[in-house]
Amino acid sequence: MAPAIAAEEGGRQRRAGTRRHSLDLTGEPPPDGLPGDTEALLPAPARARGYRAELGSILLLLVLYVLQGIPLGLAGSVPLILQSKNASYTDQAFFSFVFWPFSLKLLWAPLVDAVYLRGFGRRKSWLVPTQYVLGLFMIYMSTQVDALLGDGHGRGPDVAALTVTFFLFEFLAATQDIAVDGWALTMLSRENVGYASTCNSVGQTAGYFLGNVLFLALESASFCNKYLRFEPQPQGIVTLSDFLFFWGAVFLITTTLVAFLKKENQELIPAKEETKGITDTYRLLFSIIKMPAVLTFCILILTSKVGFSAADAVTGLKLVEEGVPKEHLALLAVPMVPLQIILPLVISKYTAGPQPLNTFYKAMPYRLLFGLEFAFLVWWAPKVKHEGGFPVYYYAAVVLSYALHQITLYSMYVAIMAFNAKVSDPLIGGTYMTLLNTVSNLGGNWPSTVALWLVDPLTVKECAGAQGHTCATAEAAELCTAAGGSCVTTLDGYYVESVICVILGFAWWFFLGPKFKKLQDEGQSSWKCKRSN
Repeated sequence: MAPAIAAEEGGRQRRAGTRRHSLDLTGEPPPDGLPGDTEALLPAPARARGYRAELGSILLLLVLYVLQGIPLGLAGSVPLILQSKNASYTDQAFFSFVFWPFSLKLLWAPLVDAVYLRGFGRRKSWLVPTQYVLGLFMIYMSTQVDALLGDGHGRGPDVAALTVTFFLFEFLAATQDIAVDGWALTMLSRENVGYASTCNSVGQTAGYFLGNVLFLALESASFCNKYLRFEPQPQGIVTLSDFLFFWGAVFLITTTLVAFLKKENQELIPAKEETKGITDTYRLLFSIIKMPAVLTFCILILTSKVGFSAADAVTGLKLVEEGVPKEHLALLAVPMVPLQIILPLVISKYTAGPQPLNTFYKAMPYRLLFGLEFAFLVWWAPKVKHEGGFPVYYYAAVVLSYALHQITLYSMYVAIMAFNAKVSDPLIGGTYMTLLNTVSNLGGNWPSTVALWLVDPLTVKECAGAQGHTCATAEAAELCTAAGGSCVTTLDGYYVESVICVILGFAWWFFLGPKFKKLQDEGQSSWKCKRSN
């Protein structure tokens, strides 16, 4: 998943408005609803309970989701830091695997749901150790991360080590999400369980904001010197090391309090739709994906977002490369929060009918055209840059473009979510819908990774000032520099990729889009899974 104006699908891996990266063009959340999400709720009490009676539990859920957003936000900030340290796009592509765990959590969700210590609690058995490991790992990495990012004196970032580190962060955060989502259903009474989704959305968005936007602002020396200090300093108020140590300590303290002070409610009624166990769940997933209608959906949705990959994954990094401060990109995402809250509510009115994919199909060409508009913004950046930075009208153009892009993005996202909910077999709704959402998110993850990887191979550079030398490879570029020349970009692979992606996107829309729309005309029997008792 790429940061800033760039974006990965589902990586936020961010809920809508969450994950993901600052000024994330995708903003599509990871799949909610897990195989265990269909577990039974508490029996309805004799008297309805207001939210005030369970305010403590609601606040606890909010805190847990805030903590979950911290590693998501930090992971989203690292690509911007790497870009400011001149990391290659091949390195960025490798790091983008960090954003895959939230889209793949269905693979181990049945394990989290089925294996636990009954005496300690079904959800606490995973939540407590996962958060302890996260906290300890953050504190340990606070002593190592500066070295991994490079010293700026000839030693560059260790991208492989950073990828492994933050992949583990995201894996642990995704595991914590599985546990918290399941616990939310039983922590609150039937009357108040709707507040769980509010805690999820608000909490994870707030955590992502703290770990991404706030961190990038406080880490920036220029931002702190301009707005927060009287005397200029060579570095920001906080470093990534400081941030990791602080939140590692918060994780440990919070987890200890939860472990000793919060009890799980054991008075559960077994749900009819709850699967028999971990083996049964995996068999069920396999039987669902073999169904012809589901298989067709998976193939089409996995290829539907190729046309957006260059705009979503690379644009933000290119803006940083052209000199736009990474903290400014992060802060430009702030005005989008109200829009990201309102858009799903408005768009859902048009996707609530029997044919939600019509909205997806209509929004797609407009979103594809924004790929060319974002390429123009990147091309325009050096033309308007001046000694003091960029003019206000340039930032206004970026925000306006992003806001309009969000309308097309959310139109497609809400339409897919509505379709997934419409066709999911209600007897196995949690497992079924999570599978469809997972495939939808993967359809955004893999094109973003490929788009980042292709930027360097598609870029053409020439050696200026040293005859007989080229810049075709890294070794050739070093020889060019050693001979007194310099590598000059004659064709930026980003622009080539942007055009190719838009062409491929319109080809999908024209040839495969109608077939995708026809899926909503399939009868309910095409989507029902035959289960063996």
